[in-house]
Amino acid sequence: MTTRDLTLPQAPGKGTSRGERRRPRVMGAGRQLDAGPVTYAVLTVFALVSLAPLVWTAIAASRTDRRLAETPPPLWFGGNLFKNLQAAWEQAGLGTAMFNSTLVAATITVSTVLFSTLAGFAFAKLRFRFSSALLLLTIGTMMIPPQLAVVPLYLWMSDLGWSNQLQTVVLPTLVTAFGTFFMRQYLVQALPTELIEAARVDGASSLRVVWHVVFPAARPAMAVLGLLTFVFAWNDFLWPIIALNQQNPTVQVALNSLGTGYVPDQAVIMAGALLGTLPLLIAFLLFGKQIVGGIMQGAIKG
Repeated sequence: MTTRDLTLPQAPGKGTSRGERRRPRVMGAGRQLDAGPVTYAVLTVFALVSLAPLVWTAIAASRTDRRLAETPPPLWFGGNLFKNLQAAWEQAGLGTAMFNSTLVAATITVSTVLFSTLAGFAFAKLRFRFSSALLLLTIGTMMIPPQLAVVPLYLWMSDLGWSNQLQTVVLPTLVTAFGTFFMRQYLVQALPTELIEAARVDGASSLRVVWHVVFPAARPAMAVLGLLTFVFAWNDFLWPIIALNQQNPTVQVALNSLGTGYVPDQAVIMAGALLGTLPLLIAFLLFGKQIVGGIMQGAIKG
């Protein structure tokens, strides 16, 4: 063997150019790919398209109704934002509406997440008669248009004496078929059966198994379902506009009153829509990181 056949190991970083040292190599799991300029361009376009309606709403809310009727429309903010916000708040009675919507959406969210998690756990891990048939029946209810249930549901609530009361909006959505199916599909993969059996062997009761085993395993999916349910409950319009009146409205019912009149003020309507959107934006800012983390964790486990 000659000296030409001998190769000495090089220290990391030596023997390579600066560009090669900075270039990431994807070798195996756990490595991340660098996003190229095309990816950034596509994401930027999607972000701008998604934000365009919200930005336009804010621009229109800061202008006058006469300026919005002109051509071309305004493309930048004006100086009437706070004036229009105050007008929308007073005309629609958004103080009471905000409180009602927060109460309704929070109650629906907590109940839907709780009951859907329990039902999803039962369908995923417990054995009982007719479980498959009940699951198919639950999924089948998702295929029925909600408009078909409006008349019988209204008659039922009238018989209970709950007309124009918030429980009329809350009761029909305490649990949803989508939430049950969503949690069932997640728990099938995320919750090992061996973990439940180990808890049973340790003498844990059913309630303790649910509290200490099921809920921690289902937390990411519960966070995602909670956000989706809150957004749906906050934006729901069809049933609240039928079940409630302007004396005890939710935000969507209250905003409907801004569009009445001979000549509706479009700037005030946009200001009201902006006020009705702010709680959702705040919820995304506060819990967006947890929601994205829950989605990613669920994707990895699945």
